[in-house]
Amino acid sequence: MYAVIENGSKQYKVCEGDVVRVEKLNANVGDTVEFNVVMVSDENGVKVGSEVAAAKVTAKVEAQDKFKKIVVFKYKAKKNERKKQGHRQPFTAVKIEKITL
Repeated sequence: MYAVIENGSKQYKVCEGDVVRVEKLNANVGDTVEFNVVMVSDENGVKVGSEVAAAKVTAKVEAQDKFKKIVVFKYKAKKNERKKQGHRQPFTAVKIEKITL
């Protein structure tokens, strides 16, 4: 059984027991969070739309962290114009505990 959840205008395919890195959530480590369910697939088939309106995916917050730094380097040729920046995107690691219909 798996579900497709939505968070931060992104969708993630999750199963029970998965650890997923989602957009940063306003929650502490150890808190329980719920996600909007877009689709559920189980042994009876695929359910979408109003069929999954009551479905819930509960997860436990494992960590609040940042991804590895990426370097953004912009320059203009022959102009001696350079700009170097770094960026670390924050994320929340959650462990999927239960998918209920």
